[in-house]
Amino acid sequence: MSKEIEAVSQWLKEVVIGLDLCPFAAWPEQHNQIRITLSRDTSEEALLETLQSELTLAAETPASELETTLIVIPDMLQDFDDYNQFLHHVDALLRGFHWEGQFQVASFHPNYCFAGTDPEDDENLTNRSPYPLLHIIREDSLEKALASHPDPDGIPDRNIRQMNNLTADEKLKLFPYLFARKTCS
Repeated sequence: MSKEIEAVSQWLKEVVIGLDLCPFAAWPEQHNQIRITLSRDTSEEALLETLQSELTLAAETPASELETTLIVIPDMLQDFDDYNQFLHHVDALLRGFHWEGQFQVASFHPNYCFAGTDPEDDENLTNRSPYPLLHIIREDSLEKALASHPDPDGIPDRNIRQMNNLTADEKLKLFPYLFARKTCS
């Protein structure tokens, strides 16, 4: 296993599942239905081809075998603004292949900043990952999970409170990659 996949796997287990940021992630992780794949692409065109291949694989594989995919992108899109701009191409790819309504791609980045926040705001930690990621999510599965959750609308606020309540030591332990570099471009 590469160091990048290992870091993302650890983040998934300790942060996303461990802090229950996504209350729907534990089940597929426990049942080996999460694919974490490493992209060594260095151009947007190549990365879009990788994304297309992963979406095709997801479309051709039952959710019982492959619920979701995380594409780890260590060799490009390190600048959050560049990454954010790339997401427009991701949306166009979903439309172009008629995957809207079937899949969505969630975004995670080491320098993630929500609109209207300051780079140092703890709420940004909810979407900060060791490397830029593209997270392929099945719309049907998401809708079922949200329907069965007692308060789906409260998840973001709960996650923000949880990030705000982390001590400095907890943040350092859970997000060591953030303290090795400057956040938000």
